Order: sequence, then C-alpha cells, then structure tokens
Amino acid sequence: MLSVGTYLQNRYEILEQIGAGGMSYVYRAMCHTLNRQVAIKVLKEEFASDEAFVEKFKMEAQAAARLSHPNIVNVYDVVDEGELHYIVMELIDGITLKSYIQKKGQLETREAAGIALQVAQGIEAAHAHHIIHRDIKPQNMIIAMDGKVKVADFGIARAVSAQTMNAQAVGSVHYISPEQAKGEFCDERSDIYSFGITMYEMVAGTVPFKGDNTVTVALAHLNEPIAPPSQANPKVGLALEEIILKCTQKKPESRYASMTEVIADLRKALVNPDSDLLGLVAEEEMGRTKTLSPQEVSRIQEGSRRLRGPEGTDQAHGKHKHVRDRENVNPQFQRIFTGILVAVAIILVAAVLFVGAQLIGLFGRGASIEKPQEETMESIEPQAVTITDNQVFMPDLLGKTQEEAASELEAQSLTLTVTGEEFSENYAQGQVMGQQIPEGQAVERGSSVGVTISKGSDRVLLAQLNLPGMALSQAQQLLEEKGLSVTVEREYNDQIPVDQVIRFSPDEAKVGESVALTVSQGPQVVAGKVPHLTGHTQAEAEAMLAQVSLVPGDVKSEARADVPAGQVIAQDFLPDTMLTPGTAVGFTVSLGPEGQAMGDQGDGKYYLGSINTTCSLSNYIGPASQISSVKVAIRLKQTVGNEVLFTTLIPAHTVTGGQTIPVSISEIHGIYGVDTGEIEVVNAETNEVIESFTISFFPVE
Repeated sequence: MLSVGTYLQNRYEILEQIGAGGMSYVYRAMCHTLNRQVAIKVLKEEFASDEAFVEKFKMEAQAAARLSHPNIVNVYDVVDEGELHYIVMELIDGITLKSYIQKKGQLETREAAGIALQVAQGIEAAHAHHIIHRDIKPQNMIIAMDGKVKVADFGIARAVSAQTMNAQAVGSVHYISPEQAKGEFCDERSDIYSFGITMYEMVAGTVPFKGDNTVTVALAHLNEPIAPPSQANPKVGLALEEIILKCTQKKPESRYASMTEVIADLRKALVNPDSDLLGLVAEEEMGRTKTLSPQEVSRIQEGSRRLRGPEGTDQAHGKHKHVRDRENVNPQFQRIFTGILVAVAIILVAAVLFVGAQLIGLFGRGASIEKPQEETMESIEPQAVTITDNQVFMPDLLGKTQEEAASELEAQSLTLTVTGEEFSENYAQGQVMGQQIPEGQAVERGSSVGVTISKGSDRVLLAQLNLPGMALSQAQQLLEEKGLSVTVEREYNDQIPVDQVIRFSPDEAKVGESVALTVSQGPQVVAGKVPHLTGHTQAEAEAMLAQVSLVPGDVKSEARADVPAGQVIAQDFLPDTMLTPGTAVGFTVSLGPEGQAMGDQGDGKYYLGSINTTCSLSNYIGPASQISSVKVAIRLKQTVGNEVLFTTLIPAHTVTGGQTIPVSISEIHGIYGVDTGEIEVVNAETNEVIESFTISFFPVE
C-alpha cells in the first residue's frame, strides 16, 4: 500500500486511498503536470511478482487505453516504476452501480433499462475493438454525479482471467458465465451473460445464485435455470425480463449474438416496458411457415402464460402475474383448447384469402389493375407494371449526392426538390437519405421529386478539435460553428496562460448539446505559496516570486543541451509549498547546449546518469514512523580531486515516516570527467544521510 504524500514518477501525488479489490488498491492522486486529479490502480504485491501476469496485464491495459467512449472510464497511462505496476485513469465523482443497488434495493424498470443501455454501449465499443471484459459486474460500473454510467477495468479483468481461475483472481463468481466457469473459450457472448446477471440484480435486488462457497455458485451457473426476475420483483417489465432471460441462457449460441442486438431491444424496452419482445407473430412473417427452436417454443409459452395472467384474463394494465405450471393444467382441457385455437385460426385465414381473392379478381370479375397492391419487393419487377408513354420508373436515389440525384432525375425528365435536411449516422453530408417517391414506382414525366438531404452525423468528436491550449474565444467560435453550446469553468493553473483551454468534457457531443470548457485563469496568487518556476525565464521567475511576497535566492546555472539557455530547470522548493513571506527561493537556470558547467571542456560533452529505486524511512525513524514526519532532500555527491561537491536534485519537503520515498530520476547531469557519484537521501534539517546509493555516469555528446 502507498502512503498519503507519496509521489509516483515525480508527477502523481497520492492524496488518499479510495478503494481496494482482490488484486489492486485504488488511490485518488493529483497529477501536478496537468493539474488534475486522477485515479491510480496499483497491482497488489502477489500479482506484481508474477512476471507473466504483469506482462499480460500491461498488454491488455494498453489495449484498453486506446478505447475512447463516453461510457468507458478513460485510461491515461500504464506505468512500471520499480516493483510498482499501476494504471492511471480518469477519476469519476460518483458511486459504483453495486453501491447504488444496495442503497435502492430494486430499481424501477425504466431506470434499470436506462442504466443498462449506457453500460451496453460501453461494452459494445470495447467489443468493436475486439476487447472482451471478462469481469462484467456492478462493482466495475460507476454512476457519475451527472447520471452518466461508465464501465471500468477492461484490461485488468482480461489479464486476470487469462492467468488463473481461482476465486481471488476472478472475484466475480456470482456473475461468471458457464463457459468461464468450465475454463472454456470466452467471447463477446460471455460478457453478455455477465451483463444479463447484472441487469437481473438491478431489478431483483439480488443475484440469481447464492451459496456457501464459490464452487457452489459456479455449479449453479452451469446447471440450475435462472428464475424469471419477476418472481423477486413482480413490477419488472416484461420486455426487460425477456432481455435478461435471453442474455443469461446457458449456451452461448442461445444468447444475443452481439451487444448491438441487446442495445436495440433495450431501446424498445425503454419505450414500451411491457411489450412482448419475443414477437409471437411478426407482421412481416404473416402467411409464411416458420420453424421454431425448442428454446423459442419454451419462451413463447412462458410469454403467453404471463400475458394471460393467473385467471386467464388479459393484462390490460401491464401487471405481471404468473399462471400455474403446465404440469398442473388438465391435459385433456389443454388439447381441446388447442384444437379450438387451430380451428379459429383456419377460419380467419380462409376469410382473409377469400376477401383478398375478391379484391384482385380471382373469382372471374376480370377487373384489371395497373400494379399489384400487396406484393413484396422481392416478387415484383418494374417491367411487370403497365405504364404509359408519359410515365417513367422512379430510380433509387438513396446514397447519391444531391448533384448526382438531380442529374439522374433530369435524364428521366424529372426534377429534384430538396424538401428538408436531417442528421444521419448512415448517410454522409450532402447525400440523399430519403425520397418521397419510392424506387420502382411509376411517375409522370415532368414531376418534381422531393428528397431529404443528409447533414451528416450530429456527433462531434471533440478530441479531434485539439481544444487544449486553444484560446477561449477561438474554441467557443469553433464549437458554436458545429452547433454546440459552451459553458466555461475557470481554474488556476501555473503552466497554461490565462484564457487558454485546459480540458473539455465530454469527449463527444451531439449538435445542440453543451460542452464544458475548463479555462486557465493563470497562477493563483497567494502570499507565501511557491509558484511553478520551471520553464520560465529568470526574469519571469523573479517576478512570479515577487507576486507572492517571496524573494529570489541563490541562482545557479547548469549546461543543458535539451533546455534553451535562460530557462529555469529546477527550484529549491516544490510548487505550492507554503513559506513565510520574505523567504528566499533559489532556482537553477539552463546555460543551454553551449554553456560550460564545472569541469566541462567546452566541446559540448557532459556526463549523464540515472536512478530508479526507493528509500524507506521506517528504519531511520523507528517504531513511531507511522505518526512521525521528517523533512528530506535528495542530492548528488561527487568528488573532484580533494573537493566534495553537492548538487540538489529534489529540494527539501516533508514526508511521513511510514512513507516510501521514490528515488526515481531519469536524467542526472554529473561533473564532466567524473564517472561515479552517490545519490543521498538526507534529513534536510540535520544534514544527516538517511540512505545512499552509488550510481555511474557516462559521457554524452
């Protein structure tokens, strides 16, 4: 575990622990480079020591980092730092879906469907990139304060499931698919099963299978049928119940084939929660024979029983009740009832055929018609329709540009009229997305044909606009031109100039929606608060110190080939440190690549070293280390002749005794010609060396 105040990569400051799971600890941290809070998930030691697992974890986490979707928690970075392996992620202010269910008990049908729809969209986006989660559960779904739901832990879940199958690694036996429980091949349908169990818990308030141990629960997923969630919550909508039961079929081939299909049915369930999504008789299949699978027959029978209700009456008010099991119904009565239904159906079909025959003159009336009235597009060819010399067949204009469509109509002696413009996900901007006269219909020459032109997608991918660093006025104009409204929030920032965009939210938006821009209002001026001097000129640094009632201290210089001359490259106190007004703050200024550091022979060469380790204070402070603190600094010690020289690498700062100090510096500039040195962690108040590390230096041109 990490202690509060620990720095990772000299960038992320640990603020507090906010969670723990079977394989990781989660911390809230401040990224001082981008001045934003993040979540950091650190692998536990038992996983970090397994090299094969760590490699798999890194590969999958990096794949997850490429995902960008409003319903997926963003992964910013995947880091190895010594024995630490961690993921830097988007920090979301909210609660897990698991906690939300525990607080509310059973969720109302439309609320559950709305949450499920957002989760499904996130999973669908991952599946589109061939990333399978393998650990879908309410604990991995976060509901933000604005109501947006995001799915987390894509990479880490897949890496764990690939390593082992024990309870600690998977940690989600209540949501595991049967094929996962058997250690068999998993694909997108495995996520669909776990998603179905999650939806079950949302509406029922509990998981379908419980047991004294993980083996019992896993066996239940393999062998026991899932009871309809309406047994636990009679108010659950029929449509959502059917979705859940289809998602949680034991055999993968009996489930939905993709999350896209699940999303389509969830949208229907939102509109009409009590609809029968089984589709007992689809309109487009009237008159055709359809062979039903045993699973479909079973589902239809269950849907029929629920629609009739316990006394055989219609569920006119959408109430959900259950009839007695089929085993309790008199078999003779069932046969008689079935026979009556078949007879009625035959009579109705005969009546429909008779009326249809009368209409089309099959009984000898000899009435001719210009075109069939009820034939499908598959059974009719344009040349089968009788047209006059003054008529033409309507061409297919869909997908053509406005110019192409107008030209094609002109060739048929027709004219094009634009009747409207609409947004479309299926047609590019400028293409015809709708035509008033359908393809193949006879139309008089000289007629005007109305078409609807696509305005393109109404989705704007904000990440492609390069908003960070853009001036506020320019960003506002750009977003408003794309049909988006803008809200502005301001915050202090030492790195980004006033009125420049720091970040934006969300990652994508539809036309008419609002985009929040966070804009810099420059450094916060607080007396005694050390500003961020690095990257500024010496004159700017001195002015910034004067602004907060501090004074420049010793100004050192150092040759740096990678930093222009005159820029500050280090400072004696960390930014945001509170000092007494009037305190002197020293800093180091780059001499540039041509500068001459101590011992430099003037030919542009210098010596470079690095270190990546940690220092524990527990042995130095003793038993009271957890409640004590010490002011430490890190410095370089080198000897030239008989003279010992010290260079401050990390200025003095206070840390708690129980904290492990990262000693990780990628570039250490040493004295020219000296190929060794010692990195010392010292008590800044007593100058006592706490721990020392020997490093080597190499000449660099």
